[in-house]
Amino acid sequence: MDRMGGTSDEEEEEEIEMEIKEEDEEDDEDDDMDEGRGGGGTILAGIGIEQMVNIGGAGENVYYRIQQPQQLQQMQLQQPQHQGGEVGQMVVVGVRRSRPKEEKERTKLRERHRRAITARILAGLRRHGNYNLRVRADINDVIAALAREAGWVVLPDGTTFPSRSSSTSQQMMAIPPKMQERDFAGTPYVPVYVMLPLGVINMKCELMDPDGLLKQLRILKSVNVDGVMVDCWWGIVESHVPLEYNWSGYKRLFQMVRDLKLKLQVVMSFHECGGNVGDDVCIPLPHWVAEIGRTNPDIFFTDREGRRNPECLTWGIDKERVLRGRTAVEVYFDYMRSFRIEFDEFFEDGVISEIEVGLGPCGELRYPSYPVKHGWRYPGIGEFQCYDQYLLKSLRKAAEARGHSFWARGPDNAGTYNSRPHETGFFCDGGDYDSYYGRFFLGWYAQVLVDHADRVLSLAKLAFEGTCIAAKISGIHWWYKTASHAAELAAGFYNPCNRDGYASIVAMLNKHAAALNFTCVELRTLDQHEDFPEALADPEGLVWQVLNAAWDVGIPVASENALPCHDRDGYNKILENAKPMNDPDGRHLAAFTYLRLSTDLMERSNFSEFERFVKRMHGEAVLDLQL
Repeated sequence: MDRMGGTSDEEEEEEIEMEIKEEDEEDDEDDDMDEGRGGGGTILAGIGIEQMVNIGGAGENVYYRIQQPQQLQQMQLQQPQHQGGEVGQMVVVGVRRSRPKEEKERTKLRERHRRAITARILAGLRRHGNYNLRVRADINDVIAALAREAGWVVLPDGTTFPSRSSSTSQQMMAIPPKMQERDFAGTPYVPVYVMLPLGVINMKCELMDPDGLLKQLRILKSVNVDGVMVDCWWGIVESHVPLEYNWSGYKRLFQMVRDLKLKLQVVMSFHECGGNVGDDVCIPLPHWVAEIGRTNPDIFFTDREGRRNPECLTWGIDKERVLRGRTAVEVYFDYMRSFRIEFDEFFEDGVISEIEVGLGPCGELRYPSYPVKHGWRYPGIGEFQCYDQYLLKSLRKAAEARGHSFWARGPDNAGTYNSRPHETGFFCDGGDYDSYYGRFFLGWYAQVLVDHADRVLSLAKLAFEGTCIAAKISGIHWWYKTASHAAELAAGFYNPCNRDGYASIVAMLNKHAAALNFTCVELRTLDQHEDFPEALADPEGLVWQVLNAAWDVGIPVASENALPCHDRDGYNKILENAKPMNDPDGRHLAAFTYLRLSTDLMERSNFSEFERFVKRMHGEAVLDLQL
């Protein structure tokens, strides 16, 4: 970058004053011209400014700006005579008044203040940074100077690109400094579980690779992992005939876990596996359910276009006897009761520490609003899933009860799976989501979600009396920084910026003494902004809101990572959420479940980092803290 010697402070101040004075004088001249043109009280509007024509009358001058001399002849001007035969001032139709003097003064003061600030910035750059900036430099000159200082090449026409000589230094500067770590020695003990692979039990309900699994479990035990989590798939256990359950593979697995003195978290998985992020196996719903779906596809969630999602059953049939004479809730209860009877000894021995009840897609309490199989890609807002005949009937009843039967419809301006909020009339700022109809619809949509969880958990509490039950809520963090929180609304969480959409959910969980399991505790907001700045995501803000909503009503809170995590930064973020610093009530997670056991986790460097993480979750000291 070109540089030159700095001038003295007195010269700089004099230069600034002269510059401002010159520009003020120019403004005064412009104002005088405006007043001269407007002295007669009139000025033509909408005419060009190529020529100035002076039309005099009775000693007064009125200036008109016209483009061609011929236009002056064509203008129809009224010139009424004063007494004495003198020609008076011309009256012109379509004129505008000049600005009031006070407004001109205010504008002049604002502009003078702006120029003074700009002049001082430029003077500071010349004086302290030794930048070669001309006296009347503008913002383009400043940007170009700073870009050259950073090692970029800026051509006269504005073309800008990095210089080859600076590429190496820029890469070194891009490496973020290591963050200081917090010492968790002596902090509360938080149990750590590890999810087992999705396909640990095959479709014949057989344990896959028991020897390899036993070896991995022993390694987990060696670093004091507390237990493992396993999905008990409805599509495997009750696959062919209603009320006929095959638990054989799970018996062998549970015995292996007990022999190693590990604990078990068991998921009642009433959903399909396959087609979602991280799914590496395909486990459909039971065959007999699929047969019913072929004749009555309305047992599945449905979008506005009529596309069915067989990932799980619609909540509209919770109380409808469409499953071979049983309701969906009865089917879930029979399955849970069979499990409780079959594994009674594991409950009595305390091996099974928790039952997580599947309440929707991926086992989470939410609508399947963003299915990959229907073309959704992050960070699309998703779509409402309420167009099966049973949920539409529920919506119709709610609209009639409200006295507005014409509200018995879904929004027609909510976009598609991959829309952005601002592209829709429903989710945009000031959109229909906050209208009378929008508030009615979203309130009904969210209440269906809460009612479903309420029904299923009441029966789960009955089936698993004396054992902790839990529900999982997904962390839908994209578009969290917008007013509507569109992705959350589509998933059933009525959580716009002016409403707490999780309060009713945690109140329902508290009613059943159920724990909350929340995801995405490893994600950092800054990372999301770097990877997908357009998504306006805020996972840290969402985690803080949900965890505190649950803690405020006094229910246990557990968590898990949403995506594979092997790095120290991710583990540190989990630790920060698990044991908040300076919490006056000493609140912390009841447990953490790691996603998931894999060959990647077992790699030496990854497992060493995981072992370190487990120690810190347990409140133990580690020797290599970054202080």
